[in-house]
Amino acid sequence: MAASPFRLGWFGNLTTPEWRTGWSNDALSWTDARYYVDMVRDMERAGFDFMMLEDSLMVSDIYAGTAELELKHAMYAPKLDPVPVISMLAYATEHIGIVGTASTTFYPPYLLARTFSTLDHVTRGRVGWNIVTSSEDRAAQNFGMDKLPEHDLRYEIAEEFVEVVTALWDSWAPDAIVADPISGYYADHTKVAPIHHKGKHFSVRGPLNTPRSPQGRPVICQAGASPRGRDFAAKNADMLLCIPNGLDGMKEYRDDIRARAAAHGRDPDEIKVFFVVAPIIGRTMEEAQAKEAAFRADKQRNFEKQMVHFGAIMEIDFSVLDPDLPIPDDVTTNGHQGTFEGWKQAFGGRTIKDAASDMRVASMPLVGTPDHIADEMDKAMEHVGGDGFMFLAQPTSREYIREITEGLCPALRRRGLIRTGFAHEHFRDNMRSFD
Repeated sequence: MAASPFRLGWFGNLTTPEWRTGWSNDALSWTDARYYVDMVRDMERAGFDFMMLEDSLMVSDIYAGTAELELKHAMYAPKLDPVPVISMLAYATEHIGIVGTASTTFYPPYLLARTFSTLDHVTRGRVGWNIVTSSEDRAAQNFGMDKLPEHDLRYEIAEEFVEVVTALWDSWAPDAIVADPISGYYADHTKVAPIHHKGKHFSVRGPLNTPRSPQGRPVICQAGASPRGRDFAAKNADMLLCIPNGLDGMKEYRDDIRARAAAHGRDPDEIKVFFVVAPIIGRTMEEAQAKEAAFRADKQRNFEKQMVHFGAIMEIDFSVLDPDLPIPDDVTTNGHQGTFEGWKQAFGGRTIKDAASDMRVASMPLVGTPDHIADEMDKAMEHVGGDGFMFLAQPTSREYIREITEGLCPALRRRGLIRTGFAHEHFRDNMRSFD
């Protein structure tokens, strides 16, 4: 082992599991969330630190002006709201963190603060909030808006949003509840105070009517990729997910986040950076390579899915662009700007059709046996400096989850690279230590 122990997370959503093989009924029964209960239990046993559930709020019809390919491939719809499901997943487990996504553009601050305070209570301090500002006008149109605010303005709004919800979470002192039968007081009114926030974007009186939660505030997750997004994350987040290109890009991203955190007066070690990967695992190298070759051979399906993906989070209709040319330099987005720049770098000078037909969303390629991939992850963490990986698969399957939890995770544990237990009661404390 060369690297220090690192952390594992799962980056997923509540969408249909693999449905094309016909090997299970999960594709029809997943909406009761028991599939995800089985999944999170497997992950907790295997040594994962958390499951993160992304979300979106629309049925995308950007590509060619129709939702046909979106619904054909079931990528962004149908999808369940992760926030109500957090308590179900936490009730089925004991230690693993559960992170849910909620948008600062569409939630009112008071409602979000109260919801995640409640979740922190019922999960006994194991909840996280993935902060998104949203990137789709189609989502905005479901909330009475014609289009989203401009990219940097969304982050300005998010800054004030975080200020408000933090004040609300702090509106109850830790010792506000006394439950004193002698005095007859359940809560001390001198330790529960309005916040009287009046800002540019929000006006909130407070206080919360939920008591202070076990962690004080949920673990904060963010995925800032643009310069504005990185700065927001470095100031506010406990953990980040990112998809840089290759080891040097991974190291640059982590070093930049840590430098920005220090500039905000934070201890950089408080922030854990997770790099998104999508391993292809086989019992032998030949089997893994055959799986990768099969993926790359399915070019039309891969192309269609990437067009849906680009359309959904960038709101760029690639159907009007020549697929036999590279992405034009003048194409811009009000969506995920940092991610878009990363994709253009990954495409290089290749044509849209060629690049999108075999593109995998991952920071680094991982193809091989569990032992081979464990060695590659070890080397990557040594080069980058920390802090962990976040696995991505869409759609998921029971087979793939167990390739990770029963194949790769034991190989990582044999090398002392991932946790063997949870020493602390709360998610944030476990994230910051292996003690």
